[in-house]
Amino acid sequence: MIAADRNVNNATVAQLVASDNVAGGRDAAKTLAEAMGGKGEVAWIQGQAGTSASRERGQGFAEGMKAFPNIKIVARQPADFDRTKGLDVMTNLLQSHPGITGVFAENDEMALGAVKALGTKSGGQVKVVGFDGTPDGIKAVQAGTMTASVAQQPRLLGQIAVQSAIRAAKGDKIESTNTVPVKVATKANASEFAS
Repeated sequence: MIAADRNVNNATVAQLVASDNVAGGRDAAKTLAEAMGGKGEVAWIQGQAGTSASRERGQGFAEGMKAFPNIKIVARQPADFDRTKGLDVMTNLLQSHPGITGVFAENDEMALGAVKALGTKSGGQVKVVGFDGTPDGIKAVQAGTMTASVAQQPRLLGQIAVQSAIRAAKGDKIESTNTVPVKVATKANASEFAS
């Protein structure tokens, strides 16, 4: 069995083919920090607790933010990878932390919810970075309401998973993990990711 995109809890698989979520989290931190001018307050909207995607993206983001001592993470709260929950969480965070100037959401759905909650502040006063490079996320990057999205490469991920499954079925030895690189989609290069 080959797992694609996420690992399977309490099961053994021949290989996990997944985006390099830790590197993507670091890329998100660097992109957000640079957009914020290296200072300010960040709200971190987390995915579903316990999932490998949330854990790894969060690990990378936390590591990446260490390089920016003038940025303070003032809140972190889960929104379960859901757009509506992202909207609700961001609305609440703005009330308790009105000085937020940056948002990292562990997927584009939550980022888009945050964008809606931020209204006219999004992309200007408040920089928002998402993750996945979904069609809606890329449109928001092109529109300037999202600063960036760490884009996965789903076609490449699928191709590698199928190739690994064929190799495993033939009895070839394959590595337990096969990471697929991610790319940061910004306004400058978003057309590369538009579907």
